[in-house]
Amino acid sequence: MTRLPHLTRPLAAGLAAALALAVAAPAVAQSEGQPDVQSSADAKPQTKGEKRLAKLLEGRVAGEPTDCIRTLPNMQMETIDKTAYVYGRGNTIYVQRTRDPENIDDREALVQRQFLSGQLCRLDIVNTFDPVFGMVTGPVFFEEFVPYTRVKDDTNEQG
Repeated sequence: MTRLPHLTRPLAAGLAAALALAVAAPAVAQSEGQPDVQSSADAKPQTKGEKRLAKLLEGRVAGEPTDCIRTLPNMQMETIDKTAYVYGRGNTIYVQRTRDPENIDDREALVQRQFLSGQLCRLDIVNTFDPVFGMVTGPVFFEEFVPYTRVKDDTNEQG
């Protein structure tokens, strides 16, 4: 095989220039105010849990996140697998995504240790419990609770 040294250096320089241009082009487009467009291959498909949560939140608007929510013994709580815990019912519900939502398992029970406070806060001790095996399966690290309030329908009131 014959080597062509006079051709490899310009070819390497051309490849390096093309690579630099390919890397720099997206940065230049962003700096000029061009929208950052993701291809459909990069878009993450919505999980079953995210779809279920979206259905629960239809017609509701997110409010200011809060560190604690008031709880009652009969407060409804729903676990959405690998997504969130949802507290409450009626006009306002609270969504707790936790620090690691991928660890949320709707087959496990949530065990809360509350000491007569009537509140559930982001720093409370909360564990998951597997009712089949009868054992604690791990801690849950809460983040802020996000309230979602039902939007009033003004179309009926105007007519």
